[in-house]
Amino acid sequence: MKSNVTIPGKGLKSGWQSPSNIALIKYWGKHGHQLPRNASLSITLNNAITRTRVKISPAIDEVAGLKLDFKFGGERNPAFAAKTEAFLNSLVDQFPFLSNCLLEIETDNSFPHSAGIASSASAMSALALCLCDIDNKLTQRKEDWSAFLLRASNIARLGSGSASRSVYGGYSVWGKHPDVIGSSDEYAVPLPFKPHEIFKEIRNSIFIVDATAKKVSSSVGHNLMNGHPFAEARFEQAKNNLSAILKVLESGNWNEFTRITENEAMSLHAMMMSSNPGYMLMHPNTLVIIDKMKQFREQSGVKVCFTLDAGPNVHLLYPESEAETIKPLLSEIQEICINKAFIDDKIGNGPENLNYSNDEE
Repeated sequence: MKSNVTIPGKGLKSGWQSPSNIALIKYWGKHGHQLPRNASLSITLNNAITRTRVKISPAIDEVAGLKLDFKFGGERNPAFAAKTEAFLNSLVDQFPFLSNCLLEIETDNSFPHSAGIASSASAMSALALCLCDIDNKLTQRKEDWSAFLLRASNIARLGSGSASRSVYGGYSVWGKHPDVIGSSDEYAVPLPFKPHEIFKEIRNSIFIVDATAKKVSSSVGHNLMNGHPFAEARFEQAKNNLSAILKVLESGNWNEFTRITENEAMSLHAMMMSSNPGYMLMHPNTLVIIDKMKQFREQSGVKVCFTLDAGPNVHLLYPESEAETIKPLLSEIQEICINKAFIDDKIGNGPENLNYSNDEE
């Protein structure tokens, strides 16, 4: 499709910072074009972020098509560039200007990529926000904030399902669910009510057990749900757990929040281990950390629970009110981590515009 908009000679720029998120109700298994088999709910993080800056310029030669100049962390990354270029080429129908232009992208993370901290969620949501922003500038579209985020969520989903949730702060739901008005498989929506006080200031300590790339990618893992003997039961479990946790987020029942969140984490990894072929993304120290947390919880009565993404690293969730009481546990667990690495994070407010303007050099 040939674009009917003219890219200014000096080009256009957009820059967005977008956070990762940690799912409480997990999505695992998809169909069609990046559509989920079950609805999911996540907490948007604050410190685990991707910063992306995009500049679009007129094509530099007579050969039609997208020309991409991609850098990750200040360096060229052929693998990431190829994945990004394939994603951009798939979006020509939504953004016709991509059919013939030079696109310069610089991006970096505040945390390890491909290690189970949803780096694709922050990366694809940041890129989607940049593309929607540039499109609005080119077409002079007037779009309110809610419509802009919904469109960015839809575009982000096409690159990474969980990315659809990262365009919102706080809690968000992706996937059609009878208890969430306006929910859709095509985009995420923010939580339709204000959560109980205890859930407004959730802390998330992420312990880096292994910072290397996962041995089995999430894309492969999702595909292994096709024909999985426990798939339908898992989808029903997620549906019921989402209904239950919505009530919990309103009532403030921490014990029930713990039960559901930990059940979802273990169910996710159970699906991986029972796939054909089966595989394990947990590390021995993943289990050591979980065991230490449970012992500390039983002895102290502190409100804390764990969850896992599709990787070995452990997320401990606890209310802001427990931040001081829990410090001895965090220090003990940190000793187990690779280079004592952990990310001290919390629930965040969502993406930020980096004000990357045409006036900057």
